[in-house]
Amino acid sequence: MSKKTRVTVLWGGFSTEREVSSWSCEMVRRNLDPEAYEVSVHDLNSFLPGGDRTWQQLKDEADVVFIAIHGAGGEDGTLQGLLELYGIPYTGSGVLASALAMNKARTKEIYRQAGIPTPDAAAYDLRQAPVPDPAIARDRLGAAYGYPMVLKADNQGSSFGVHIVHHADEFVPAWEAAAKLSPELLIERFVPGLEVTCGVIGGSAIEALPVVEIVPKSEWFDFEAKYSAGATDEIVPARISAELTAKVQDLALKAHRALGCWGMSRTDMRITAGGEIYVLETNTIPGLTENSLLPKAARAAGIMLPELFDRFIAMAFERHAFQASPSLKL
Repeated sequence: MSKKTRVTVLWGGFSTEREVSSWSCEMVRRNLDPEAYEVSVHDLNSFLPGGDRTWQQLKDEADVVFIAIHGAGGEDGTLQGLLELYGIPYTGSGVLASALAMNKARTKEIYRQAGIPTPDAAAYDLRQAPVPDPAIARDRLGAAYGYPMVLKADNQGSSFGVHIVHHADEFVPAWEAAAKLSPELLIERFVPGLEVTCGVIGGSAIEALPVVEIVPKSEWFDFEAKYSAGATDEIVPARISAELTAKVQDLALKAHRALGCWGMSRTDMRITAGGEIYVLETNTIPGLTENSLLPKAARAAGIMLPELFDRFIAMAFERHAFQASPSLKL
């Protein structure tokens, strides 16, 4: 009888997406084959100051960590760095790609360098002196972008801290609300059109999944639309031409490569009425719940959750082996 792989699923943490993390964790736990894996589940907080576990215990008990944490502390490179210091293989992207993708302003810089079309945007760091004045930003960006525009807390996911600003009098309240979540803000030109997303999976070799069309029944694809059953029509494959499908998939692959992602990513885009495609952002640990987009796209490609999670774990070992032996030919 072959030895089971010891998998520790880490969830929770301290970000605004803790609840989403609990849903992803449960989906992972339920779909890991008990014949192949010995699974344990731990809240990230149990390893932090005041917790009852140590990182050395994790190293001793786990062959690989499956990261089911979204947002700050789990998706931004900090956890990845700790696991690398302890030599523990983990699912998903490494330190740099995780940190870059979590910072929306830096992501846009990478997109532009790679020739990936993305909406115009302005970044503000509230930690820098002099502190940016929201009224001045409102007047400047209102003249440059017009309304509506999109104001985002820079390091959040699941649409936390995202505001659609329809009029000038909504700008400062949106700024103040987003600033409570992040000291870095991104204000983006609003691109009307069809919202789509495209997942990418793979390690040394990557593939784009079928494109998902997103049709929220509310004004936009916010937290409730993402995670409430029936709040959004998610159509896979998207009802777009074969030509547009190929372009969306190509952009998802380019974004994945440009950021240096590994294992999985999901890139969100808008398609205008004229057929122009704009890339909005890339998620390195997309949701893995029943209502999440990456699992739906994988199912459309014939990849069920147990196989998908098997692949993520295999890619974690592949990446770890490459890091341990830089001369390894991938």
